[in-house]
Amino acid sequence: MKKEKSVTLTALELPGRLTRSQAASCSESRQFPPLKVVTQQNQKQSKGANPKRPVSDNTRLGRKRRSVLRDVTNISCENTYSSSFNATKIQAKKSKLTMAAQLNVSIVVQSDAMEQSQIQLGSNAKGLPEIGLRSEEVLQIVEAKKGNLSGAPNIAKDPDVTDIDAGFEDPIFCTIYVVDIYDNLRVAELSRRPYPHFMETVQQDITQTMRGLLVDWLVEVSEEYKLVPDTLYLSIYLIDWFLSKNCIERQRLQLLGITCMLIASKYEEINAPRIEEFCLITDNTYTKEEVLKMEIQVLKSVAYQLFAPTTKTFLRRFLRAAQASYPDPIIDLECLGNYLAELTLMNYDFLNFLPSMIAASAVFLAGWTLDQSSHPWNPTLQHYTGYKASDLKSTVLALRDMQLNTDGCPLITIRTKYRQEKFKCVAALSSSKLQDAMFRRQS
Repeated sequence: MKKEKSVTLTALELPGRLTRSQAASCSESRQFPPLKVVTQQNQKQSKGANPKRPVSDNTRLGRKRRSVLRDVTNISCENTYSSSFNATKIQAKKSKLTMAAQLNVSIVVQSDAMEQSQIQLGSNAKGLPEIGLRSEEVLQIVEAKKGNLSGAPNIAKDPDVTDIDAGFEDPIFCTIYVVDIYDNLRVAELSRRPYPHFMETVQQDITQTMRGLLVDWLVEVSEEYKLVPDTLYLSIYLIDWFLSKNCIERQRLQLLGITCMLIASKYEEINAPRIEEFCLITDNTYTKEEVLKMEIQVLKSVAYQLFAPTTKTFLRRFLRAAQASYPDPIIDLECLGNYLAELTLMNYDFLNFLPSMIAASAVFLAGWTLDQSSHPWNPTLQHYTGYKASDLKSTVLALRDMQLNTDGCPLITIRTKYRQEKFKCVAALSSSKLQDAMFRRQS
């Protein structure tokens, strides 16, 4: 046994319990110190202790007693909270903050649109019109919004706007926070947006057609593995983001596609496919090591920030606002809206439009395709999308051209997918001509 210094303890020096070194020293010297004298105050505490529970040596120390934790439930403290806070003042302050945030979002959106108006579309745009407004028009809109900070009709004041969040007690809908969530998403879609002209400026070995073939194949892969739509949209977003910042060879384009879908699956899916499955679906053209290496490059390119609002993010809420006009939900409207939105994934030119604008245009055209007897836009849709019918003219017309282009398009995976009975065969539907008067109407 290792020798240690002998320790001689008196009754006043002895702590509540012996340490191992002190016990070893006492064992060698065969001198065990007496126990510490229990004070009169500690004796009273020992008498009040639970007799069935053995009293440890710690009870002999004069420790400070812990204060009793009071009831912290919201139910019992409801009166206290109501008396301490003024709900009217809080609500008024919250309304001011919300209106100010919406004004900032509107200014940013219009500024972004003004910059986009100075950029001409590529040679393969096939007549897609320019987007954006002139600088004097932007100033007029900003000045007009100063008088009405909300930029949209107030539900409490406008009887034509239906409150789509009322009556939902399911916490999954997040009805308490949904307005703030979508306000933040409208800001995020501007900051997390791929450059819409990377094919002309960044890429040298791939073309728009190659990108379309890759997206068409990834749609088939997502159907094979039964992935959720959010995985597909996020995969395409990661591909476009990487291509807008990095030049890539055509031999590695498919490798980029399966890698981005692998990352999106990890982010969105509960049970994501393994790397070996993505390698197998490419007929083992790429190895596991190559996929892992590409995964590192993609994650560094997005700075490990995988969150990005896509068209699908906004489409759910916009379709819910469109369903508010009907007594019963229409499944055809939802399927057709999803079909039109997925068509835009294959077309490189739709990167010129914001995801929220594409989602709103898909709802507009879906409503017009199913029912030409009434105008597809109403105050409820204008309120929740933030777009007037005149704002969507360019996107709706471009989307309708894709809907009608069924013969000359070689990319048929999405059309074949939505010709199935479970999607109500919406790919076989077509819309009639849209009149200019529909976009001049102020709903």
